[in-house]
Amino acid sequence: MNRIDGRNNETLRPVKITRNFILHPAGSVLIEMGQTKVICTATIEEKVPSFLKGAGSGWVTAEYGMIPGSTGQRKSRNTKGIDGRSQEIQRLIGRSLRAIVDLKKLGERTIWIDCDVIQADGGTRTASITGAYVALTDAVNKLINEGRLAESPITTSVAAISVGIVDGEVLLDLCYEEDSKAHVDMNLVMTGEGEYIEIQGTGEEKPFTRQHMNDLMAMAEKGIMELVAHQNDALSK
Repeated sequence: MNRIDGRNNETLRPVKITRNFILHPAGSVLIEMGQTKVICTATIEEKVPSFLKGAGSGWVTAEYGMIPGSTGQRKSRNTKGIDGRSQEIQRLIGRSLRAIVDLKKLGERTIWIDCDVIQADGGTRTASITGAYVALTDAVNKLINEGRLAESPITTSVAAISVGIVDGEVLLDLCYEEDSKAHVDMNLVMTGEGEYIEIQGTGEEKPFTRQHMNDLMAMAEKGIMELVAHQNDALSK
């Protein structure tokens, strides 16, 4: 099909990962996927939530938000508490990162991951996870370089991507316009070894078949392996 930006069905939007984007956090990344741009930061706190005190285990948690000018119409700030969508997304980000961290090796400290969408054009949750992994890695390497950790607690990489069915065709990495008219919408979170962490799939207008699901997952796996290569390239610099 003719996609609005001229891509093939199985092609990612242009990906750019800029490390050390902000001065103060232990890890900070600007990830750009097409017109979607997210700042991901990792901040180290030398304490853990009360339910982990004395357990000899660390914690990785996330917060997610969109700045007012990130969408076509101004998005209100969460002055009255976090909205349900943002809460769902930040829990997804936190789960995805904890799945690849040995929390015992992290020690009794917390790494806060903050994902702030500065420009949204679809795929903000998946871009957040992909960028957050790089920020988390930089924060852990800082702990190691400072002698506060003996070895990395990160067991593998993690990345995420969206896929969907639009006008009967399977598409990778949907922009907002494509996502808004997709009759099947799916987000996949996977490790660099190709293991699944989370699959979120919905038939928006009608059910979908097992074959559709297989096609979506196969395309997502291909896209995630490409994202892993982008992560590795960014971390090698």
